[in-house]
Amino acid sequence: MRIIAGEWRGRPLVAPEGEATRPTSDRTRETLFSMLTSRLGSFEDLRVADLFAGSGALGLEALSRGAAHCMFVEQDPGAIRALRRNITNLRAQEQCDVRATSVMAMGPLRREPLDLVLLDPPYETGAGQVAVDKLTRLGWIAPSAWISLETSRKEDVSLKGYEVDATRDVGKARLHLLRPAA
Repeated sequence: MRIIAGEWRGRPLVAPEGEATRPTSDRTRETLFSMLTSRLGSFEDLRVADLFAGSGALGLEALSRGAAHCMFVEQDPGAIRALRRNITNLRAQEQCDVRATSVMAMGPLRREPLDLVLLDPPYETGAGQVAVDKLTRLGWIAPSAWISLETSRKEDVSLKGYEVDATRDVGKARLHLLRPAA
């Protein structure tokens, strides 16, 4: 695994040991960030969350491309160790907030809502849709936010209050880009 583009382009990332975490492949990340770039134009100064973060590859990619800050939420101890190591190796501590907890245990956000929410939950659990619904009710998501939800190819996403802007299949993954409904 490596950072695809931006300030840290080509820098390696460590993956968590074991089978508990399924890192997003470089190819899937490249497709996702191409989709986001065509819609956002720039990641400059975005407030980002990487939920079900694993190694943190999604959030770190956003930071490499200019995002101002990223909150990482992960509960697996091995994944948290890999995430912290990646943040340290990139010297990104000032831009990162690591929360060692379940996404479902998060409370109200105590700062401005997020511009970009990246979710890569365990496949075929519905956890991503439940998380987006909860975080919406807690005020985490800005009205102009983009949400990326990775699922298996078998899964479709339908969330009350959200429109699916795009869906792409990459390998075993399906990427969904969502926007709050007008």
